[in-house]
Amino acid sequence: MRRPALVLFAVAALVELGGVAAGGHVLQWIAKPLLAPLLIWYLVQHGRRDAVTVGLAFATAGDVVLLVPGKLWFLAGMACFLGTQVSLIVAFLGKARPRTAAVIGYAVLWAGLNALLWGHLGPLRAPILGYSLALAAMACAATGVSARVGLGGALFLGSDLLIGVGAAGLDFPGRDVVVMATYAAALLLIATGWARAGRRAPAREATAQGAADGASVVPVPRPGPLPPR
Repeated sequence: MRRPALVLFAVAALVELGGVAAGGHVLQWIAKPLLAPLLIWYLVQHGRRDAVTVGLAFATAGDVVLLVPGKLWFLAGMACFLGTQVSLIVAFLGKARPRTAAVIGYAVLWAGLNALLWGHLGPLRAPILGYSLALAAMACAATGVSARVGLGGALFLGSDLLIGVGAAGLDFPGRDVVVMATYAAALLLIATGWARAGRRAPAREATAQGAADGASVVPVPRPGPLPPR
């Protein structure tokens, strides 16, 4: 049974969203640190012990750190999630390369968003500039794996963009709930998409091996009837 991890993830995500919406810090401390570990469990059940699980471990640390208020804790959480982005980039680029259009699109998006927020970030400009570059690179690399993983990468970028909007002092009602919803969806899509990508690879290898084995067999003609004496 591999679904219990996803069922528990859904429960934890709903509890976390409820805690964020209601301002219940106890619920957030209970639920948020469980999100990434449950997906690590799911991936391990699918035989995936690689850079994506390492990235989710970094995300666990970041989720806990960001529950503590304060600028230093915010920067520490950003450092943890930088580890997440670098781990995911390594995993995704090891699987496939993104298309040139995706590279250009995310590069333009990264430059445009930083230009818009630059004047509002103050001393956080340099850390956010560096982290957002790794985030955009991860989202771009995700497009080369599959549509599901690519969507997860895009949602991850969108979630962190909203955190950056808050750091720039450009808040709006319900932002925290949207941040959490998009983040949870991003993790879920990346984990399940990565598990599916791992299942497809052995099937393709088996097909290729079968074709190679078939091509290596040279038919031997049967001898015809012996001529009469």
